[in-house]
Amino acid sequence: MPEGKRISLSSGIIFYNMATTLNFLVINTYSTLTLGVADTSTYDSGPTGASMLVTFPTLPTAVKTLSGATSVTVPFTANDYNVFNSATLQLTAVGADLAPLPDGVYGLRYSIATPSATPVSKSIMRTDKIQEKFDSAFMKLDMMECDMAIKTQQKVTLSSIYFLIQGSIAAANNSAINQSYKLYQQADMMLNNFIKNNCGCGGNNYIVNFT
Repeated sequence: MPEGKRISLSSGIIFYNMATTLNFLVINTYSTLTLGVADTSTYDSGPTGASMLVTFPTLPTAVKTLSGATSVTVPFTANDYNVFNSATLQLTAVGADLAPLPDGVYGLRYSIATPSATPVSKSIMRTDKIQEKFDSAFMKLDMMECDMAIKTQQKVTLSSIYFLIQGSIAAANNSAINQSYKLYQQADMMLNNFIKNNCGCGGNNYIVNFT
């Protein structure tokens, strides 16, 4: 049965006045420079005063706006796909070069001016920077003709790192913030060691494949 207030007419026809239910979905933009959020709400009338409160990560270092704030409220276009960057989030000056958005747990809270509409909040683990580093390591390994045993082991290591990243995202989605950071930091440490050790191929163990 549809949600909302039911209105019965004398003709016997029943109409439903749909209640406003706020919701949103974070969309991967595949860029370290942007954060994409799509409005998936249902509205009983045209929404007004739509805005999103963005709370920045506190670990591994606190992220702050140019004015030193740890959060910022930005305009949000209802029934649309919104893309934010370092300028719109007040992390860099308008007109300056955009900066990559830091990885970490972001708090997002969407609200509108309608008093009866309950704001919706979510926590998300942003992993675009570590994913970019992971992709680079993966492609580097693929271009090397390592000893087969070494290459197989390194693929296992990369798989472990990937699952740690995904686990970090899942933990944040379920508000397990400390666990999310632990998994992220473990993945980052393993990935840094992986890259430092030349993806496991060194000395006479590999030749670069240029063909």
